Amino acid sequence: MPATALPLELVALTKTYGDTVAVDAINLKVPAGTYACLLGPSGCGKTSTLRMIAGHESVSGGDIVLGTTNISNVAPAKRNTSMMFQNYALFPHLSTRENVAFSLKMKGVDKAAREAKADELLDLVQMAPYGARRPAQLSGGQQQRIALARALVTEPSILLLDEPLSALDPFLRVKMRGELKRLQQDFGITFIHVTHSQEEAMALADLVVVMNDGRIEQAGTAREVFSRPRTPFVARFIGGHNVLEGRVAGVDDGVIRADLGAAGHAATAAAAKAPTAGDPVAIAVRADHITLHPASTPAEDNALSGHIASIQYQGSFVEVRVDTGAEEQVLVTMPDTIFDAAPLSEGEAAHLTWPIAEGHLLSATSA
Repeated sequence: MPATALPLELVALTKTYGDTVAVDAINLKVPAGTYACLLGPSGCGKTSTLRMIAGHESVSGGDIVLGTTNISNVAPAKRNTSMMFQNYALFPHLSTRENVAFSLKMKGVDKAAREAKADELLDLVQMAPYGARRPAQLSGGQQQRIALARALVTEPSILLLDEPLSALDPFLRVKMRGELKRLQQDFGITFIHVTHSQEEAMALADLVVVMNDGRIEQAGTAREVFSRPRTPFVARFIGGHNVLEGRVAGVDDGVIRADLGAAGHAATAAAAKAPTAGDPVAIAVRADHITLHPASTPAEDNALSGHIASIQYQGSFVEVRVDTGAEEQVLVTMPDTIFDAAPLSEGEAAHLTWPIAEGHLLSATSA
């Protein structure tokens, strides 16, 4: 059985390379047994964070606490963590069984015991029939399973995964997502998974941590991060949202009314610290919560006007982009049946509306 799962806490964790700040004093708590995804674009600091947890990068400042032990300066082999690398790093001259058992060999475990343990892990990842094969004789998905078994054989309290699905084709990537989640639940240990794929993070994570420019913009469940993005960056990066920017026209009865320029206006519930008239404001609205009308539709509390810039059929739904004159086009998604019932064409005038409750006031600062 694997080691007991332990919680992980990062306290003002910082990584600098010369004058460049890669990770900027981040704070994060990951409960024991959590599947956490560090999500963000290239260069946001997520891999540097993972490598500091593993001990493969030195800590420039702050602390890494696993359970009750500060492991910031502990040697990688003594941290009770294990890392699965992006390129799998399998030894080409060793068999599958020998690859899985290698770390146990380095610990001095006798041959019979380490091979028995390796066979147990190969069975768990459904690779038992391939124990005698070498990596070159395996598919990409099979190699990934071997790398995962090798990472788990030492019974770590936390498993670190660096873009583990990036080398797989789309169909296999979806299949292996399910395998990763199953294994994490079976083992019950903490997984920290680095990815730039929003879909991957949403499908896998109990805790999604969105990073940008070395900072944590938002951390929460997949549903929280998607439904209630905290900043314009999160709303744009997670996808499926429009960020509408304008200035506050007024605040009354707990409702902020915003002027979005010549194209229209918006209203949304005021936050605890509501902006005042004239302040800049950003409001997120999900693309699937916007209704597309002919231009003759009467104005509402939330309304934008423009022209249809593009229409893309996506199978069960249609994506429509509307040019309102703002820097960003407005995305509307709707079931294909609804679009087909009253189709519009590119270049046509259009009117967009949404309920006040579907607008979400965004903060200008990260977490």
